[in-house]
Amino acid sequence: MGLSLRVIPCLDIKDGRVVKGIRFKDLQDIADPVELAIFYESEGADEITFLDVSASIEGRAATLGVVTRTASSIFIPLTVGGGIKSVEDVGTYLLAGADKVSIGSAAIENPGLINEIAEKYGDQIVVISLDIVNDDSSLSGYSLTTHGGTRATNLDAITWIIENQERGIGELLVNSVDADGTKEGFNVELIQAIRRVSSLPIIASGGAGKAGDFIAGAKAGSNAVLAASVFHNGEVRIRDVKNALYESGIGVRR
Repeated sequence: MGLSLRVIPCLDIKDGRVVKGIRFKDLQDIADPVELAIFYESEGADEITFLDVSASIEGRAATLGVVTRTASSIFIPLTVGGGIKSVEDVGTYLLAGADKVSIGSAAIENPGLINEIAEKYGDQIVVISLDIVNDDSSLSGYSLTTHGGTRATNLDAITWIIENQERGIGELLVNSVDADGTKEGFNVELIQAIRRVSSLPIIASGGAGKAGDFIAGAKAGSNAVLAASVFHNGEVRIRDVKNALYESGIGVRR
């Protein structure tokens, strides 16, 4: 039996609080991140992901204090992202207790940064976060954005993955901007397109609305499924997602 599919709640952080919006806009306050992380661990989450949604826009790194408090309060892996621009930033968050770092805008602007981080800390800690939009003008139909989905790059998403996947990437966090917060399901066509060209582990993100969506995301080729608002609002519980995956024949840690 292969590795179990991971179920990951995502905590989007702004000003030290968990927030959530639709398509990265109209952010609403949800909860204290440390309390929410502790709750999700008790629910059976396999990992926790923190993404400081305004860090790259504001030109700063993710809030260190929140990372430190959370890392000391939970025992499951913690991934931290938002505004990370250098090897030194990575070291800071690893020392604060993060197990992995998620790098988005900086990796797209300077792919060589991926090599530098992987050479120093190992590719197992490198998660590349890709905010992808549907784009009929691009070769594959998908293009990359940066700075929390606010800036277009004119880079074809699939081409970028093909050209950079050997640099030392541990995982790809695939965020569908068009699906984000809609609760209409993961962008399975995007996941399948990436799986056809890459064997890197894929974390599917954006659009989960019911337990069946997680099954579809897994069957499309994901190694992990990530969600935010449906967990925050209590519409879907992590244990229910895992039960549904298990009953569908998909291996999960229970």
